[in-house]
Amino acid sequence: MEGKGRHRRPRDMTEAYFCGLMHSVGYRQSDLDKPQIAIVNSWTDVNPGHKPLAELAKNVREGIWAAGGTPAEFSVPAPCDGMAQGAGMHYILPQRDLIAGSVEAMVKAHSFDGLVMLASCDKIIPGMLLAASRLDLPTIFLAAGAMAPYAEGGNVYVTPDLKESIGEFNKGVITEETFQKRKTSICFSQGTCSMMGTANTMGTFLEATGISPWGSATMLCHDARKFCQARDVGERIVALVNGEKKFSDYFNKLTLENGIKYVSAIGGSTNAVLHITAIYRAMGIPLSLEDFNKIQASVPVICKLKPSSKWNISDYHNSGGVPAVISTIRDSLHLDVETVMGGTLRNFLDANEVAVDRNIIHAVTSPLHESGCFSILSGNLAPKGAVVKRSGVEPQMMRHKGPAVVFDSEEDVREYLLKKKVAPGSVLVVRYEGPKGGPGMREMSIPAAMLVGMGLHTSVAMVTDGRFSGATRGPCVGHVAPEAYSGGPIALVEDGDLIEIDLDRNTISLLVPDDVLEKRRKAGITPPERHVNGILKAYRDGVQGAEDGALWF
Repeated sequence: MEGKGRHRRPRDMTEAYFCGLMHSVGYRQSDLDKPQIAIVNSWTDVNPGHKPLAELAKNVREGIWAAGGTPAEFSVPAPCDGMAQGAGMHYILPQRDLIAGSVEAMVKAHSFDGLVMLASCDKIIPGMLLAASRLDLPTIFLAAGAMAPYAEGGNVYVTPDLKESIGEFNKGVITEETFQKRKTSICFSQGTCSMMGTANTMGTFLEATGISPWGSATMLCHDARKFCQARDVGERIVALVNGEKKFSDYFNKLTLENGIKYVSAIGGSTNAVLHITAIYRAMGIPLSLEDFNKIQASVPVICKLKPSSKWNISDYHNSGGVPAVISTIRDSLHLDVETVMGGTLRNFLDANEVAVDRNIIHAVTSPLHESGCFSILSGNLAPKGAVVKRSGVEPQMMRHKGPAVVFDSEEDVREYLLKKKVAPGSVLVVRYEGPKGGPGMREMSIPAAMLVGMGLHTSVAMVTDGRFSGATRGPCVGHVAPEAYSGGPIALVEDGDLIEIDLDRNTISLLVPDDVLEKRRKAGITPPERHVNGILKAYRDGVQGAEDGALWF
């Protein structure tokens, strides 16, 4: 077979078998002589962030054909974190690694030459990034684009406002009629939720690292320019294959450092810490949480979006989006890295005068926060680390000390918030929700949002070995490691124990004498009984700790 692909099949009996089977699904011999481009599509009609990808795939196909390649499409799962709250959340983080494995296996089995990854949302982009890093083939990412925001009574609402409405309704701040209206209206269109949660943190991370077109994540999903962008991507991937470009030519240690700095500058999701750490591991590049902290703390926070401010993703896009942030922090970045759409980052910035709305994207001389958006905490409660989105915490909660109220599941803390009086000053400790303990490292998204809706985020902290949503705000400390199931100190906490959180010193301390803790440990730690089988059992048996990105395989 001819063609410039690096993985063309040899002229032997396996070629005949391959060609015969491909002819049966409509490919001609002349098509099979061209570079074979996989369109890895995470389309589904049960996730608004992915439904637009069915149409975008058609335009990517057109671009591939036009450039002399042959497109071949296959699909992967695309779970929605928002829809999977509660019991379904056990299955969300494991799917990141399942997606990575399914892409890797399919591409290796069929010997594709290049990849276009159509992806949005929290676990799908990281899963595909893991696969792309392992495969190291020419690869371009394209996101679906943003959901349109919802306007009501002069205010603009997006998805996290719906979660906070649960707390507002529970407290009697809004009527049932208003609550019902928001339930049916806030998710206003298809596209990725219009907030800086994990989905848009990772979607715009793709742009910042140069592996997707500018505006891919922030442009409205129904913008006509998305379809032109998809054709451009289809054409460009053929050029990358013909030029024998590897994914690592564009996505490497330098671009990852740029990506971490970008995520910090925009007040991104704490889940980015988990996913980027996993990607480093997959690429064989050493990265500790301390390393991550040094990189992210080297830039100020210059932009905060919903739910940490009034600005949504459309506001961000119209204010200059990712290019505006990159331009603003350019002195902190590696500028001579290549981008998949052509040229270096320096070439792009020098050739384009990026208009910036400084009401939304601040100058580095007038930042919203100094020294990054995260606090990577350590101390006797989290010897291997914990993560909090510092930029989403109110100033009066940067230091907090209070008595623990201990729960062994998300359901328990949710029930408590609905039916009990929460004492101001307390620390809600939710354990056995880590990667192994859950299993699946569920996010405490709704409990955290309920705290905000109930006005408790200025007096009550939450600590967990699970995760939080990328859209979480308030004093919510997640990723506590080691987790309770693995015998971490969080398993030893009892009601009434004092816990001190200091985001200025990056510490989290259980104020209980060591001898008392040792006595509790010797008395035995008994995890709650959660009999699991199938995927969840395999996940529990194989997954690493949060400090290592919760990699399964």
